[in-house]
Amino acid sequence: MPLGRTQTQIIDKLQEMGKLSAEQRAVLVARPDEPTGDQLDQILQADHHITQFQLLLAKCRALGLAPYNVARYRLHPATFEKIDLEFCQKNMILPVGQVGDFLLVAFANPFDTTVAAKIQDKTGQRVIRLLGREADIRDKLKKDQVHDEVQFSDVVDQLGAQFDEDDSEIKDEDLENEDSAPIIQLANRIIEDAYFAGASDIHIEPWEKEVVVRYRIDGLTQEKLRLPAKVSGALVARLKIMCNLDIAERRLPQDGRIVFKQYNKKNVDIDLRVSTAPLNHGEGVVMRILDKQKSTLPLPALGFTDANLAKYRECIRQPYGMILHCGPTGSGKSMTLYSALNEVNTADVVIRTAEDPIEYTLPGINQMQMHRQIGLTFAAALRAFLRQDPDIILVGEIRDKETANIAVEAALTGHLLISTLHTNDAPSTVARLTDMGIEPFMISSSLVCVCAQRLMRRVCKVCRVAYEPEGREKDMLERSIGWAGQIYKANPKGCAKCNSTGYKGRIGIHELMVTNEELIEAINKEAETAELKRIAMKGGMKTLHQDSMVKVKDGLTSMAEALSTVPQDMELRARA
Repeated sequence: MPLGRTQTQIIDKLQEMGKLSAEQRAVLVARPDEPTGDQLDQILQADHHITQFQLLLAKCRALGLAPYNVARYRLHPATFEKIDLEFCQKNMILPVGQVGDFLLVAFANPFDTTVAAKIQDKTGQRVIRLLGREADIRDKLKKDQVHDEVQFSDVVDQLGAQFDEDDSEIKDEDLENEDSAPIIQLANRIIEDAYFAGASDIHIEPWEKEVVVRYRIDGLTQEKLRLPAKVSGALVARLKIMCNLDIAERRLPQDGRIVFKQYNKKNVDIDLRVSTAPLNHGEGVVMRILDKQKSTLPLPALGFTDANLAKYRECIRQPYGMILHCGPTGSGKSMTLYSALNEVNTADVVIRTAEDPIEYTLPGINQMQMHRQIGLTFAAALRAFLRQDPDIILVGEIRDKETANIAVEAALTGHLLISTLHTNDAPSTVARLTDMGIEPFMISSSLVCVCAQRLMRRVCKVCRVAYEPEGREKDMLERSIGWAGQIYKANPKGCAKCNSTGYKGRIGIHELMVTNEELIEAINKEAETAELKRIAMKGGMKTLHQDSMVKVKDGLTSMAEALSTVPQDMELRARA
């Protein structure tokens, strides 16, 4: 069967361009196998040494389209304003400009005319189709490439010019009134860019000669931007104005909240928890992104093993007692607490929460925001809640002796109290409460369970590399979970799905210590943490290390990630 009409036209154009001889053309046109467009491209490049650009030019002449060198196009903030990135990735197109009412769009597939009609419906503008190489368009549409190229250069240039014109500080009106003021654009763009990059935190750090902006993505910080040091004061002042803080106070740390929906026109509905601190080269700012559109996950999606999930569900359905979650900042404690509350939130249960800040708004649950400046602390909120006839009370964090005492009292008087504490593992929580001045018999009487947790990066399902563990890795798996077999490691080159990092998303690991008679007895005798851990493990507790090894076995993460998150248990090291 001869080649299709369009393929024949492309070959004719290559002959006209002097890239194919008449004999080569005749052989190609008479091929019996009728190759597809991609196969023909490969044949022309491999057998006839046609370059990719020559092929693009021939296609354009055959189809009556203009060629466009996508590789040289530089992405900027306005690139995806009319046509969003997701639509571009799905249809392999790239908006490259605008002329009057016409949008210039580079297409990888020139035959798909329906996409142009969809764009016209979305934007109300007519489309001029250009032809670009699919590989170039694919490269430009990679998320990391988008974020790397959508730089802040235009705003920084304007700021530089503003400072050069007059070396004085930026005026107050430039921080508040003008939407077009460069410092306002810069603050908004940093927050928007971090949100679209999937960051959990934004760090703005003043150095001696510059200001460094870093994002925390999947638990790791990445440098994003460097700004001139003279911009620092104005940027911090703008962020303070956004969360109603005192811009004149630069000597003391301050905490605030930005409701970002008020400040952007892209309908980015997020709040930011803001903390400022005086550092040696100026004020530093850290902002935690709280995505209000992100709903809580169901408990089974948080990474609990089947055994731990069954135990935890039993604990959160107890009529009274204290459930504590422990782990460092950013270990997923809040998400687990919210998921647990969602599961027990029914019409016959009254739930009150005291939080600082309220991270997610949960329907059907009464939440209270703390205000330490006016005396509304966790302890004050707890006292008020005990007069509000609740069934379940959530306290954001037990920070001091007063809160701990009231929490234990609440747990002993018919309420289920859920809270968080900063300790390394579940057994050391008992020692932490004892240090706060809580009597051991009060702890043993009130405690239902302690859940220690961490977040580990998931290894990318698409590009992960399977291998058989040997030596120390094999021994570690056998000692911790009594298993050894094929496991996975991250691909150092990564792929498009994981933005070339080898990891995509995160999963929780848990150490669930549920109280039993032997444990209660040991707490009353003021046993050491190591002894409590031994008793808990004898009662069926899997340590954080053991749970991380289960995740390695299941192919969810790598050995390197597991060991960098939690160390091997001392008991297992001793056995080795």
